[in-house]
Amino acid sequence: MKKIHDLNIESYSPITPPQIYRDDISISDFSRNVVAESREIISKIIDGQDKRILLITGPCSIHDVDAGLEYASRLTKLSEEIKNFYIVMRVYFEKPRTTVGWKGLINDPDLNNTFKLDKGYRKARTFLDGVTSMGMPTATEFLDPFTPQYLADFVSWGAIGARTTESQTHRQMASGLSMPIGFKNGTGGSIQIAVDAMTAARDKHAFLGINEQGQSCIIHTSGNKYSHLILRGSTQGTNFDEKSVSDALSLVESQGMNPTVVVDCSHANCGKDHKKMNIAFRELIRQRANNINPGVVGIMLESHINEGNQKLSDPADLQYGVSITDPCINWEETVDLIKEADQELESSL
Repeated sequence: MKKIHDLNIESYSPITPPQIYRDDISISDFSRNVVAESREIISKIIDGQDKRILLITGPCSIHDVDAGLEYASRLTKLSEEIKNFYIVMRVYFEKPRTTVGWKGLINDPDLNNTFKLDKGYRKARTFLDGVTSMGMPTATEFLDPFTPQYLADFVSWGAIGARTTESQTHRQMASGLSMPIGFKNGTGGSIQIAVDAMTAARDKHAFLGINEQGQSCIIHTSGNKYSHLILRGSTQGTNFDEKSVSDALSLVESQGMNPTVVVDCSHANCGKDHKKMNIAFRELIRQRANNINPGVVGIMLESHINEGNQKLSDPADLQYGVSITDPCINWEETVDLIKEADQELESSL
């Protein structure tokens, strides 16, 4: 009899249910309070009630947990000196690829194509525990629809990327997530795609997923009223300029939502050249400080201990604190930009 099933499947590898991870690496009362408080603050910033700027900064992706924790420690200390930003650390474990490549710490934690996802989820969850234990809230992109069941209790802000914003699966998932969720404009430049995603995520949905025991089930959601727009540039060019931001805010408002936006200074808004990230950052601060686009409520930076990026090779040969995905600005530039902007915003009050 001719085989018609699993023609392109090599194997199945069972994975531990999410509840086991939650029991083994449980969230402490301290971290739980950090998450709860930070989600509330971020929600107020997105709504325009808290006038601080949400600043999401950190490595393009986490591949070395030791370097990541060192960055988190530095960022925690810096945040105590800053008045006009609410700082949240970028902790991305899943990397959508245009074609192929390393898909992130969860998918390949050993950086050697062994794809030990069980180990990856444990490593990611342990890392989140370490960061939130310092008092630092975390932000991540949700790519696989099952991932939130494994990690979301530690996460204060989430993003849906440019490649998945138009995906019904991700819009449905976002409608049930417990933290504010930003939708990026499409890679081709469409803002409407992201605004449609925001509208969809704010509504109720029913869809197939897994529960904490790892069982397939129908998930019913109530909608996420803190879905919002992220501008990240596109193949058509940057979109952090005054007019682009203003047009985006007007589109959001025309759909009956609060006109606020988060702007990503990396990706297409710097042409993937980390040395140009400061241009977008300073321009956005100018718009806020001069009350030109007060709806700019958040800014994103890709930043690591050391600047640039490196190709993934033998893990033993990798430079410490250097990204293996998109290039990042270094720690010194990060501090200078934030402190300079904090003073500019303070003087504008």
